[in-house]
Amino acid sequence: MPDTPSSPAAAGPSSSGPAATAAAYDALAERYADLVKDGLARLPLDRCFVAAFAELVRAAGAGPVADLGCGPGYLTAALAQGGLDAYGLDLSPALVAIARRSHPRLRFDVGSMDALAAGDGTLGGVVSWYSLIHTPPEQLPSYLAEFRRVLAPGGYALLAFFESEGAPVAPFDHKVATAYRWPVDGLAALAAGAGLAEHARMLREPGEGERFRRGHLLLRAA
Repeated sequence: MPDTPSSPAAAGPSSSGPAATAAAYDALAERYADLVKDGLARLPLDRCFVAAFAELVRAAGAGPVADLGCGPGYLTAALAQGGLDAYGLDLSPALVAIARRSHPRLRFDVGSMDALAAGDGTLGGVVSWYSLIHTPPEQLPSYLAEFRRVLAPGGYALLAFFESEGAPVAPFDHKVATAYRWPVDGLAALAAGAGLAEHARMLREPGEGERFRRGHLLLRAA
């Protein structure tokens, strides 16, 4: 599920775990989809990084791309418009329903990014656009290992997250479900341990209406 720190408040206290995260987004699905409906339209640097990912995946020719935590599907649609065979996956059935309604020509499935249905080495790319932020830090290595499992050799992973600005990884007061900010070096090191080598990174300062610096990592499967 892509994210924004100004997302609408949930009806109860934040909690952790995939089921709790899915339920929290289900409860706010329509409001959340409306909040992020412009997607990348006002984020030129983010668009450039997504476009670079798409170009590299096309050049590698290693297979389809999974948008993991796709939310209402705007990034999946952008990847498809960029010439990729892209599909989306999300924990929230309500968000998947919105994605299917909004982008009827694309495939969207309900599922968890730590247990993907894709076979070993079958994907040319995976994207986690502000969706790993809800993963407890001790569980993140297993998620990254799953990304590596499904990527073909030379395939790419694109991660977007809230950057901790030099501080250790820590939870913050996300308004849908418990979330974490990561130091970019720490996340890159975890990815390398899972067999995903850093290819490029981008850090940008908060824009209008944003609280935190944004981190982006482009990784390649060894």
